[in-house]
This record gives sequence, structure tokens and C-alpha cells, in this order.
Amino acid sequence: MMQTKTNTFGVIFYLRRYKAKKGKSPIYARITVDGKRAELSIKQSIEESHWNNGKGLAKGNSDEIKSLNVYLEQVRAKLVQHYQNMILQDKLVNAEAIKNKFLGYDQREYTLCKLVEYHNTEMKHSLAWGTMKNYFTTQKYLTRFLKMKCKTSDVFLTQINYRFITQFEFFLRNWKPLDHHKPLKNNGIMKHMERFRKMINLAIRLEWMKHDPFSQYKPKFDKIERGFLSEDELRLIENKSFKIERLRQVRDLFVFSCYTGLAYIDVINLTTDNLIRGIDGGLWITTSRQKTNNVVQVPLLQQAMNIIETYKEHPKVLQTGSLLPRMSNQKLNSYLKEIADLCGVEKNLTFHLARHTFATTVTLSNGVPIESVSKMLGHSRITTTQVYAKVIEKKVSEDMDALRKKLTKK
Repeated sequence: MMQTKTNTFGVIFYLRRYKAKKGKSPIYARITVDGKRAELSIKQSIEESHWNNGKGLAKGNSDEIKSLNVYLEQVRAKLVQHYQNMILQDKLVNAEAIKNKFLGYDQREYTLCKLVEYHNTEMKHSLAWGTMKNYFTTQKYLTRFLKMKCKTSDVFLTQINYRFITQFEFFLRNWKPLDHHKPLKNNGIMKHMERFRKMINLAIRLEWMKHDPFSQYKPKFDKIERGFLSEDELRLIENKSFKIERLRQVRDLFVFSCYTGLAYIDVINLTTDNLIRGIDGGLWITTSRQKTNNVVQVPLLQQAMNIIETYKEHPKVLQTGSLLPRMSNQKLNSYLKEIADLCGVEKNLTFHLARHTFATTVTLSNGVPIESVSKMLGHSRITTTQVYAKVIEKKVSEDMDALRKKLTKK
């Protein structure tokens, strides 16, 4: 550990064991400046038994081990040199800046493609795979835009301005897919712009950019009403008798979500460990939403408990240790279309519709306070839940309108 008048600085090497492949774990360097860290892969791996965790070095006398330790010390020396150069040049010193110097990211060479690659590499450990897939799609559109409209493979970040941003939006609005995909709708376009903006914000935080080209840009989302099942439609699906087992399982998983508000991935990941005794003495589900990592605690309604009981001894459940039989989201949604047809439900039945149904028909419509619904849904902000409250207001309006017509006839 070295120290100056203003900074504390350190470099350690460690193994990322959870990323081990074929018995070897990758070695990472952790740079710390004033308690803040940055981590980078040094592109070397080692068996855990050959690693001295206390010293942060390989242990053993083989030529391979000696060569690895020499390389580690070279990496350390280079990081120390970058730190000292920044101090001498009176530059703002932080762990991320030292990492970027080591990786060769000079500010004059910061480009859009480097930013996107950096973002997607860094964020893949903290964002869900579904979210990362969306970022990869945005990356694909940015690459097309650069090639087709800018006639280049990359641009410097200093070249990105308000005009560049609006041109990218215009490109998305006029993009005509060559395959079976449908053209992008407004909200899909706005989602790509949002992801682009988040990557630009990262560049600003890393001090790769001085000015925010998005400062005058205002996204315009179309308001979309959340679909949900009415009480009658939910009963139709609940009470329908299916002779085919796969349809029974899909219906039960869907209905379980209608009475718990859990998203597909959170339902599929449930095990008996997620069942606890709540403050009321009854069974609750406690889990963390994969999408946001927010803690969710939901008291189990009888309908959901009945479904758990149904599958307690099911072979798939016993084999996997899951609370309910597992099935891919794609298959679930495909079979739900079949269930909708058989039940005479004309709405576009998707698994996520169950979560909306819990928020509206099951809870808010029955007088559960919006604060409680928000907590059970795992929303970070109550404004997210208020979207469902507006749907309920519309339903009340429609019900009162129907009542007026009945009273007028009488």
C-alpha cells in the first residue's frame, strides 16, 4: 500500500471463482484509490490449489508458476506507474482512470464502439440476461446506423452531438426489417434511445466525455394501458378442465402468478426455501426479483397454496427441487394462446398478463391499498404501481356508465 498526501492507493490480485472453467479460475486485479475500486481481468487463469490467497500470488516452484508471478508483478508495476504519472501530472486520480490507462483507453481514442463494448462487458455481471439482450440489440442498430448513414464503422465520442442523436432516432423510425420482424414502434424506438443514453451517461461518469449530447433530448413514450383479466375471465381459466397435462401445468403456473404477482422468471426460480412463516403465522413467499433484485414478500392466498400442494410430489419438482414444474417462457406463452382459445378468452394471453391481473383484478379491485400492492410487486417507486390504479379508475368509470344505462331503462 502506497500513500500520498491526498490519495491512498493499492493493487491486489484475486480469483473470480464463480467464473471458473475446467478447474481454473480467472485472475483479476483490483485497484483501490481512496476506498473506491475498479477491477480488470489480466487474461490469466489458475487452479485454486495453486493460488496463495493471502499474498495474491501463485504458489509453487514450476517454471509456469514463476512466469505467472513475474507477469503479475509487471502488471502491478505498470498500474503503480500510471498512478504515479497521474500524481506528477496533477490529474484527477481515481481507480477507473488508472484502469483505463492500463487498458490503453486514451481520451482522444474514446469511440462509440469502444464505449458500447465496455458497457456490455462491465454490465453483464450486474444486469439480467434479458436486459443484456436488449443492449445487444441496441448495439446492433447503432452499428447499422454507423455503416449505412454515417458511412463509417465507428466515431469518436467527441463527434456525438444532438444532431447525431436525432439522426439515430430518425434511422430507427425508418428502418425496414429485411426478415420476418415487424418495424419498430414508437415505444420500442424510445427504449433504444434510453439504452443509448445510459451508455452515454456512463461515458460522462468515466470522464470520457465532457458534455452531455442528450441534455436537450426529450423521449416521447406513447401511453399504453396495461392489459389484465377480468374476474370472469380469470374464473373461466381457473375452472376449465384440461385433459392434456401440459395445458394443466401451464394454466396452473399462470393462475399461480395471478394470485402472487410474480413474474415468470421469479416463479420458475422458486424453491421450498422461498416459503416462510409470515408475521401472521401463515405461509408467505419471500424472494428477490431477478429484474431489479428488490426483495418481494407475498402472503400466499389459498388459490396459490392449492397449486403448490398439487405439485408437491410431481416428478419434475422432486427432480429439480423447484416449487413448481419448470417450463420455458416461450413454451408457456405459446400454450397460453391455446388455453385462451379453449376458454373463449379473446385477450392476448401472455404470462406477464398474470402479473397485471394480480395488481388489478385480485388486489386493487378488492380494496388492497396501492402501497401494499407496490411492495408485493417489488416496485422501487409507487409511481410504477399507479399505472395499474389508473386502469382501475377506468374500470370504475365503465361500471358506473353501465349502471347509468340500467337505471335510465328502469
